[in-house]
Amino acid sequence: MSALTRPSPTTGVPTPPPIDDLKYRRRWWTLAVLSLSLLIIGLDNTVLNVAIPTLQEHFSASASELQWMVDAYIVVYAGLLLTLGAAGDRYGRGKALQIGLLIFGGSSVWAAYAGSANHLIAARAVMGIGGAAIMPATLSILSDVFPREERGKAISIWSGVAGLGIGLGPLFGGFLLAHFWWGSVFLINVPIVIIALILGWFLVPDSRDEHAHPLDIPGAILSISAISMLVYAIIEAPNRGWIDSRTLISFAVAIALGIGFFWRELHTEFPMLDLAFFRNPRFSFGAAAIGISFFALFGVVFANTQYLQFVHGYTALEAGVRLIPIAFGIMVGAGNSNRLVARGGTTRVVVGGMLIVAAVMASIGFWQVDTPYWVIGTTLFILSVGMGNVMAPSTDAVMGAVPEAKAGVGSAMNDVVRQVAGAFGVAIIGSILNTSYTRNMHDATAALPPQAAEPAGNSVGAALVVASRIGGQAGEALAAAGRAAFTDAMNVAALIAAAIALVGAVTNVVLAHRLWPRSLRGDLTAADRVALRRSAEQEERVPPESVDVTFGDRS
Repeated sequence: MSALTRPSPTTGVPTPPPIDDLKYRRRWWTLAVLSLSLLIIGLDNTVLNVAIPTLQEHFSASASELQWMVDAYIVVYAGLLLTLGAAGDRYGRGKALQIGLLIFGGSSVWAAYAGSANHLIAARAVMGIGGAAIMPATLSILSDVFPREERGKAISIWSGVAGLGIGLGPLFGGFLLAHFWWGSVFLINVPIVIIALILGWFLVPDSRDEHAHPLDIPGAILSISAISMLVYAIIEAPNRGWIDSRTLISFAVAIALGIGFFWRELHTEFPMLDLAFFRNPRFSFGAAAIGISFFALFGVVFANTQYLQFVHGYTALEAGVRLIPIAFGIMVGAGNSNRLVARGGTTRVVVGGMLIVAAVMASIGFWQVDTPYWVIGTTLFILSVGMGNVMAPSTDAVMGAVPEAKAGVGSAMNDVVRQVAGAFGVAIIGSILNTSYTRNMHDATAALPPQAAEPAGNSVGAALVVASRIGGQAGEALAAAGRAAFTDAMNVAALIAAAIALVGAVTNVVLAHRLWPRSLRGDLTAADRVALRRSAEQEERVPPESVDVTFGDRS
């Protein structure tokens, strides 16, 4: 039995957990099941991207239908996160996880055998419901079964698995499409769900807020509407234009609904989201850092998937293999972040990670059409290590700022920030890519007939198709111009993303450096640590010298 402790409910002084505390003794097995459940969420965020061309051919889908195959999941998932997180706190987090897995697995089978584009879109929307129940439950259960002294390490593993799923999505998608039919990208979820359900029944304890207030139904409706409308506006903006009337109206409605939600939470007796959380700098700055890292992560995956396939000519599977450094980099960065926080403090690790992200994103701004893969792979790995060192400590800070009884709401808020920031990353990076690419291709498409010039000037993929039809030197020149234009556009997008990460790092240094504790261990006073050491010695669970009694805040 570990000597790590939990605060006594009566005295507040840390005491060793009871030997017969089954939930505590099984905590690492519980984390394994939570990580397995989390893996399918990360996979589903990116695995579908490489299947879009196949789905377009199979269903003869329009551009709008293809977009909603991806976006139906994102809109529903993001919109329901906060509400289902609060419901898990009230009715049971283990139950929320099991129900979410059942919904996700069932809708994955539906999606795999969908008979039309509309059926697939509907299945993807139902998958979003399951995902929104799973994601906050995993982090809130983790916070329940792990004491504060181990929670940072557990969250590092949790963050690493989340990044692993996102990074492996293109690889798995490409492999399955190369060897099986398109529905296999959805059926991959089913065995994972079955294993997680069976193991979770035995290894994942149920927990809830024992003093839960009635669920804030008006607040839930407002939050679902506001977040869904915001994500919808972000998704639609690149296609319709950021100043298109429908885009502006969508953002205006989202803002109005958001204001209504905040007003409701400030004036109701039992708010779903206690806005006082935002006054805690660990919560607010942690959420901001998470948002910046996911903005960069989703934007990088979006841009590099196209760069590797269209500019370097890799197949979907080959591109997926070459994106593996992202998964390993996040695992390494998140896995080691807890150790770094223990030595240098949360602020230093988070700021250092954001500076790495900024520097490496800036270096992508100098890539060329013929940049060798060893440069690309190394860059993606280092970038992801920096992201991992932002994600895990920031998530730990957010969850540490929320009362354990409200862990579901805190986890959901953390996930909402991730999803909205990721959507912004794809939308803004995509808009920059499209705008810059179109401008760069103006001269190259000027001599083409209108029916060829328009698609070639809007998409590098279309430019390559038009070039293959033209053939000869003219076709080769158009293809070369398209690849160069896309690379230049990606350079611009990378430099803008680097500037955003740099601003975030500077903001943390200026405003949060003295406000974040060295680590969650810093929450214990000197007297608490003496009591911890003495109790550990008395119980003879570990040698006295193995208990950390470092005092103070060195951040």
